[in-house]
Amino acid sequence: MPLRGAATFKAVRVLLVEDDDGVAGALVDSLGAHGHQTTRVRRGEDALLAHRDADLALLDLGLPDLDGLEVLRKLRAVSTLPVIVLTARGDERSVVRGLRLGADDYLVKPVRLSELLARIEAVTRRAAAARPEPQVVVVGDIEVNLGARRVVVGGAEVELTAKEFAVLAALARRAGTAVSRQQLMDEVWGDAYVAVSRSLDVHLTQLRAKLRRPELLTTIRGFGYRLGA
Repeated sequence: MPLRGAATFKAVRVLLVEDDDGVAGALVDSLGAHGHQTTRVRRGEDALLAHRDADLALLDLGLPDLDGLEVLRKLRAVSTLPVIVLTARGDERSVVRGLRLGADDYLVKPVRLSELLARIEAVTRRAAAARPEPQVVVVGDIEVNLGARRVVVGGAEVELTAKEFAVLAALARRAGTAVSRQQLMDEVWGDAYVAVSRSLDVHLTQLRAKLRRPELLTTIRGFGYRLGA
């Protein structure tokens, strides 16, 4: 399965439902290299037990215990988890059935890594847009009120600049998940900002100093940052 050339996107927890060890190994390694945390299961029944801990599922259809379309049908009865079907089964009937049963996307192997990552980003972005944004995010003793733009740490309010709050809000909306530097720069400054990389470093240093909770705002080396465990 060729996996070539890709950009870095927001990290998500991926549930990979794939019985082929070679394909699964390549996907786990490639997704992990781009910051995604991947849990692999071989059987459909295992997927139905593990889906609660994932942000998105990559679902093969040729599984040893259940047909993947049956897994999809059962999953849709209990969950809105985004699902991308990733299979060698490319006949029109299977594609149509998969989409009608609730797959968010359908890819036929082999697939380029760059395309797979782009599809993952698009599907998770649509899913996030469909969910109401929480107004208050609590991580440890840090409370971020997104609507009021107010931050309280250990019961005391902390004054942040507009940009510092924007960086913190971007991390708080994805608390517990690694967020890439590129995504933070795009979301807070936009693509046109020239000196944005250095500015991000400065704002994160100031943010850490004001929050005084280094264990809750961590750097993911070579990727980005995470608020929370």
